[in-house]
Amino acid sequence: MAVPADASAARLSVVVPAFNEETNIEPLVQELIPHLEAFGEPFEILLIDDGSTDRSLDVARDLARREPRLRVLALEERSGQSAAFDAGFKAARGEWIVTMDADLQNDPADIPRLLEAIPGWDAVVGWRRKRCDNWVRRMSSRVSNAVRNRLSGDSILDTGCSLKLFRREALTTLKMYNGMHRFLPTLMRFEGFRVCEIPVNHRPRLRGRSKYNIRNRAFRAFVDLLAVRWMRSRRLHYRLRHHGK
Repeated sequence: MAVPADASAARLSVVVPAFNEETNIEPLVQELIPHLEAFGEPFEILLIDDGSTDRSLDVARDLARREPRLRVLALEERSGQSAAFDAGFKAARGEWIVTMDADLQNDPADIPRLLEAIPGWDAVVGWRRKRCDNWVRRMSSRVSNAVRNRLSGDSILDTGCSLKLFRREALTTLKMYNGMHRFLPTLMRFEGFRVCEIPVNHRPRLRGRSKYNIRNRAFRAFVDLLAVRWMRSRRLHYRLRHHGK
């Protein structure tokens, strides 16, 4: 079946935040399109520029003039990954919403596997079985996952993996706050939605520079975790004994 060459009737939306990824944007879109066309349904790619200071926005806009299934949103200033995801979620037209990073470390070839796994679930989230990062990032991620699960009462294998697939109606019930993109599966489980995990590929960064390190993540992520723990502890728990007439 021919896939329409525009995004107006998209059933699948791919939301990609980007900050200073000028060398990765075009290769990412070119790699994404064949896998999305294999879905056989109308799709769109939403690239959200998070106040980049390089040519990321110019590259994305030039590419969008040639590829009508690419839509570009630009935040006025750098607002963080959670804000960029939220802007993309609000603009997305699809029944299904995929999230991923712009650095090409998430593998677009895994998207069909996420779609195959979704029946019976509200979200399918990836966990990077073999991390292609240095040992410091791998160890810090392992420790962070353990601490987050212990304090949040959840059991997500890889909270830092951005490659996820959500049913739109489940995702749009959540209110986003700074840092909450890492906890979307946990927050969805709080609301009674069904979440499963599947292993996904992880690739080394070949171009550009990583925006994250232990210094700029550890304290902020811990504060975000305490917020999630507070939300869990303050949830309403009650049942009606009987229904009135």
